[in-house]
Amino acid sequence: MNKLLSFFCKIFLKPIVHRLLIKEVRGLENIPKAPFILVSNHTSYLDIIINGYLCVPDKFHFIGQIDSWKGIAKLFIRAFYFICGVIPLDRKNDLSREEVLKRAIGVLKKGNILILYPEGRRSVNGQVQEGRFGAARIFLKTKVPIIAAGIKGTFELMPPKGKLKIKRVVRVNIGKPLFFEEELALAKNLIEEQSSSPTSAKTSADEDSEEYQEILEKITDKTIEELKKLTA
Repeated sequence: MNKLLSFFCKIFLKPIVHRLLIKEVRGLENIPKAPFILVSNHTSYLDIIINGYLCVPDKFHFIGQIDSWKGIAKLFIRAFYFICGVIPLDRKNDLSREEVLKRAIGVLKKGNILILYPEGRRSVNGQVQEGRFGAARIFLKTKVPIIAAGIKGTFELMPPKGKLKIKRVVRVNIGKPLFFEEELALAKNLIEEQSSSPTSAKTSADEDSEEYQEILEKITDKTIEELKKLTA
């Protein structure tokens, strides 16, 4: 979302969201100056509104899937994504995944906020699910902190395939910045070792190695564990 639209949302929409939905927000002091990666659990479409509530008036970007939309609806969602600064992702296309990674890194390098759902999908039971490697991969590329925000209440208000309820019950718990210094050092050493080896392949191949995948898994597991603590 561009700066002007984000500022508009802060002035006109944030008070409405606060009055209608927000019961409590804890840990606002943990949010640093951008850039950073904001991750949260994902149980409802309302999570998008809550994440935006936390980020305005700064410039921020989501990643949104487009592969489940068809026809006129797909054209509409693409236009909506363009206006709101959402990075479109076709989950069935490897080239799209690579392009999303590049654009996400670019967002952070410009000093903006990137909002991600490390579970990769909405939870059908309201519980934090197993994580995917997207946030960890972007973190290792950019070295900006990850901020975890645990959201409670949105599942009750609007679960998947459920009807919307308006109640002031949403609680948000924001954790301290996660830097994963140990994993960063391991990844750096691994890439340097593989690059100096005469049998080393390109960097992209190095990142597909079993050792690098283990580093991504460690970061992802720690992030998911933090979200579980924040939503407990």
